[in-house]
Amino acid sequence: MRLLLLALIAPSILFGQFGGAAPQTGSATAAQLPLSGRPNQSGGVVAAQSPVPGTTSSVNTLNTTVQISGPYAGSSGSSAQRPFAGKLSLQDAIDRGLAYNLGAIGLASAVRQAKGQERVARSALLPNLSGSFRENYLTENLKALGIHLPNLPSIVGPINYYDLRATLTQNFFDLTSLNNYRASREVVQANELAMKDARDTVVLAVGASYLQVIAALARIESSRAQIETAMAIAKQTSQRRQAGLAAQIEVNQDRIRLQTQQQRLATLENDLARQKINLARLVGLPPNQNYELTNRIAYSEPPSLAIDDAVKQALESRADLKAAEAQVRAAERSRAAARAERLPTVGVSADLGVIGDRFNDGSHTYTVAGSVKIPIWQGGRAAGDIEQSEAALDQRRAEVADSRSRIESDVRNAYLDLQAAASQLELSRNNEVVAKETLRLTQEKFDAGISDSVEVTQASEAVASAALDSITALFAHNLAKLSLIRSLGGAEKRLAMYLLTQ
Repeated sequence: MRLLLLALIAPSILFGQFGGAAPQTGSATAAQLPLSGRPNQSGGVVAAQSPVPGTTSSVNTLNTTVQISGPYAGSSGSSAQRPFAGKLSLQDAIDRGLAYNLGAIGLASAVRQAKGQERVARSALLPNLSGSFRENYLTENLKALGIHLPNLPSIVGPINYYDLRATLTQNFFDLTSLNNYRASREVVQANELAMKDARDTVVLAVGASYLQVIAALARIESSRAQIETAMAIAKQTSQRRQAGLAAQIEVNQDRIRLQTQQQRLATLENDLARQKINLARLVGLPPNQNYELTNRIAYSEPPSLAIDDAVKQALESRADLKAAEAQVRAAERSRAAARAERLPTVGVSADLGVIGDRFNDGSHTYTVAGSVKIPIWQGGRAAGDIEQSEAALDQRRAEVADSRSRIESDVRNAYLDLQAAASQLELSRNNEVVAKETLRLTQEKFDAGISDSVEVTQASEAVASAALDSITALFAHNLAKLSLIRSLGGAEKRLAMYLLTQ
């Protein structure tokens, strides 16, 4: 009798509770991409030249600046993973920056996230296998089920049985899920290319900071030389005063100039310490100035390359442009996925299990079913998804056009900065030669008693100003070359070609 009752109510149990009669193929939805395809990372590195306002005695007419903001200004600690002996070369700084700067790390994490999303999208195309085990204890109203048999009560049970079952589902035709997967692959490629572009930006950030430290060191060396000159002039003036050949006011003026030079040196040393701390922050070193630079960057002519050829190379090699183009392809796949929401999907499901009232007395049961789902009316969801995907596609096409224009602008601006810096460097070096010659002649007149220390001091200050101009112009020239290789793309490979280390 118990088996008879189980057989009577089994159809309602199997079909009502386990859904074995037909595959449950849900309706796939197009994955909506963000409106913009550009990396969601604020900050960057800007190296620029602007005219010096007003009139000064310096021959330098350009103000060269480097601004590093956002994640590119920070890093994760590298000392534990990569030992540091206290000496930092340019190549070591670049390598540490590429490994530990937050700008590169952030985009590397974005690549990992995109790969995870790709695997999720691919799972909709692969078979899904699951297992379940249920033990039931129930009663059932036969009359409510429409079962009317003589000599049977209307309420049967309690009935105890178990069901151990494995279920397999697979969609064979689902263009929405297929295009979602293809879109996710394009997003992965776009993020990988964006990471390469971030590495070029890190090269610019670290290289520019290294150049700033070198310039700060050169200014300190120049300042110390001027202090030695000022001390010699002050001593000579004091001797002339003792001999009655100079007034006390000259001695006082020389002393004031010497103290002023000493204060300038203290300020320059403070600036050097700050620049070294900033560089350490970029490459993952402890934020202090307790290390030495092992390289100096000498003057060198950049490789000969016509500006039109440079623009062509940049458009062919810049990773950010390729990333923008991959984002367009991802948006096109997303639109195709949205349009496919109106198409039928074909799937199959199967289950195999054991059901019975005792573990040692169960029966094998199985179900195999196929389905075709045809969307007729979804409340306008497909039209809404299509509209969203087309908006993202239009935005990303506009971003590609903007990227092309920006890259050409970067290359041309870098060439202009390089030409201006080269001209300024040549002028400052010529001016330094003339200033040193003037100082020599003035010193001879002073030694002969023809002139006073004021002229010598003025000539010495002209030499100091010319030396600082040369330092600033060399920094501007090297920074312009660094900006050029960043604008061309592939900065890691081009670095040794454009910057001559000593």
